[in-house]
Amino acid sequence: MSPPGDASQRERRKVYVVLPVYNEEGRIQSLLDHIDEAMEDADIAYQIVLVDDGSKDGTAAIVRACAERMPIHVTTHEVNRGLGATIRDGLVRAVELAGPRDIIVTMDADDTHAPGLILRMVRMISEGHDVVIASRYRPGSRTIGVPALRLALSHTSSWLFRLVFPIPGVKDFTCGYRAYRARVIQEALDRYGESFFDQDGFQCMVDILLKMRRMNVIFGEVPFILRYDWKEGGSKMNVTKTVFDTLALLWRRRFEG
Repeated sequence: MSPPGDASQRERRKVYVVLPVYNEEGRIQSLLDHIDEAMEDADIAYQIVLVDDGSKDGTAAIVRACAERMPIHVTTHEVNRGLGATIRDGLVRAVELAGPRDIIVTMDADDTHAPGLILRMVRMISEGHDVVIASRYRPGSRTIGVPALRLALSHTSSWLFRLVFPIPGVKDFTCGYRAYRARVIQEALDRYGESFFDQDGFQCMVDILLKMRRMNVIFGEVPFILRYDWKEGGSKMNVTKTVFDTLALLWRRRFEG
């Protein structure tokens, strides 16, 4: 019999992968297979928490087929509600399923984020970080296939946020590929309530960091390779609207007490 508190009696740490999905029939099966392969290779217990934000293509059928051979929990929006609501529902559901030792990962569903990086992010959390961001601005990172204008806007926004809202360990405020201690998300929900998720668009990922910077959270980053050239179809982001909304968010948060 193992002594009380022995590690063999503890339940394995689990990774919950939150996927906000909208019309991704071209890449969703590839991404799900890549996640399954990466978690098996790393011997990590995992659960996919997929939120289908009103997809009108064949995404739902592909996900149902994949759910027969890998652990996928699906939440479906009857109509498209945007990234903010989709990330909110995915994170809230993941927190409900997770234990305090577990880790919640968010990533894009278009297969441009390599799931193999999750192992490194998990290790950094084991080493003491609370939030780990896959950053495009660390040595060793590469960005492939991103249009020049969007790349320039991304670098400009990174510089602006670092200037106005400096967070130790953070250079990339907008990348959605992140790992969180589950208890940190729960603490943020306890602190902010429904207002923790009060941004509808792509700027919701920035706002999560801006709110967490007020908490006792240790941030870190890992370099990663963004394979935008693997993306099928055009971007779902309205760049002009996202820039305007993000600048408006920066202005509001800058002058909040």
